[in-house]
Amino acid sequence: MTDRLRTSTRAVVIGGSLAGMLAAAAVKDGVDTVEIIEAHALPSGPEPRAGVPQAAHIHPLLSGGADAIEALLPGTIGQLVASGAHRVPMTTDMVYLSPEGWYRRWRRNTQYLVAASRDLTDSVVRERVLKDPRVTVRPHCRATGLLGDAGRVTGVRLRGADGTETELSADLVVDASGRSTRTPHWLAELGITGLPEDRIDSGLAYASRIYRAPFSTSGWPVVNIVADPRRPGGAGSIVPVEGDRWHVSLFGPPGAQPGNEPAGFEAFARGLRHPLIADLLAGAEPLTDITVTHSTVNRRYYYERLDAWPEGLVALGDSVAGFNPVYGHGMSAAAQGALALHRLTSGGLSDGLSRRAQRAVARPVGLAWSLAVGQDIHRPDVRGKRPSPADRLLHRYVSRLSRTAGGSFRVATALTEVLTLQAAPTVLLRPDVLLAAAAGPLRPPVDGPMFTEGELRLLREAGISLTAP
Repeated sequence: MTDRLRTSTRAVVIGGSLAGMLAAAAVKDGVDTVEIIEAHALPSGPEPRAGVPQAAHIHPLLSGGADAIEALLPGTIGQLVASGAHRVPMTTDMVYLSPEGWYRRWRRNTQYLVAASRDLTDSVVRERVLKDPRVTVRPHCRATGLLGDAGRVTGVRLRGADGTETELSADLVVDASGRSTRTPHWLAELGITGLPEDRIDSGLAYASRIYRAPFSTSGWPVVNIVADPRRPGGAGSIVPVEGDRWHVSLFGPPGAQPGNEPAGFEAFARGLRHPLIADLLAGAEPLTDITVTHSTVNRRYYYERLDAWPEGLVALGDSVAGFNPVYGHGMSAAAQGALALHRLTSGGLSDGLSRRAQRAVARPVGLAWSLAVGQDIHRPDVRGKRPSPADRLLHRYVSRLSRTAGGSFRVATALTEVLTLQAAPTVLLRPDVLLAAAAGPLRPPVDGPMFTEGELRLLREAGISLTAP
């Protein structure tokens, strides 16, 4: 069955994930209706959604992504905070051990992150998108192919839960199906081949668990113990999320990966470069089992480099690039891609839009890709690419910037702007930043984790002792 008689314009979004919802928000002002094709049922509230295998792990929303979501769906960040999410100023409310040492908690801050469970973030965005009567969802349905030819995509082939095959016409198809995307295969079916692709695998695995914090987490800092990629060892994070809970993730390379046994999880945390996370968890109550994931491959399709690209098709989010989730850039890059798509479609659909949109989506993807891969290629077990002399030189410069940031607000601000996807890496080559890096830190290094007097009081009241530096 084909619904070819249409009197209005329609966009079809493949996938009801965060990227799919943001894609719907992006294009709804440029068409009459948007239909989201979702393989599973969507929960009605902040509950786990099938098809999000990494939802059990920490999902910070960086300010670059949060600002993009706010531009697409005004009021979203306020609703997240009202629902229990934390707006964490960087680096003011971060206890952060970089490969070069402890960061100073600057009282001034220019960027932030939104700390919440993935379930809550998905739920709030989904609620705001589906309030619009122009946006509907077709659940328990899978896209199995594209309609059209190499010049223009005109819709999608669908298969329902009962196996029924249908065709759905569309003026625009947005693939937001994630890492399981079939777009490269579908393009080949249309005669478009030669798609460039990169896969870079650091070999990292990570394990996560949620704890009841021993006190209110309002204003409590994010804790990060970062591995030094030049030496063997793991990393870990504690992110305060809604409900006075701590979301804890531990990461490790081949041969030193965390497991799913509670005793091993705690022992792994104590064996990090600093035992701070283990110290804190000693006073917390486990609420969930431990979830382990080995899928941390960086994978990117360079759709923007193809000589031919069909009108009526755009790929977004993990369908374009999936990043090592250790760096927390996936949601933010997808949000920025959706905002770029919105800017091109808000006035309606036009010829040449799809190629322009795919190139626009590639820009935030490129920044997040350079940040993730720029770290992973220096790991000894990496597969897919080895660092070039230029990569090594850049890595040494960034390491110097990171060391300088511990005692220089100017450098800390520049690094934070890049890491939150608010600025291109060229910011780090500004004359003032180059001079600051040459001069080095203006203050002496911090010799241990920095906590405020109020935070130390909470720890003492909870009976938590910190290991002396």
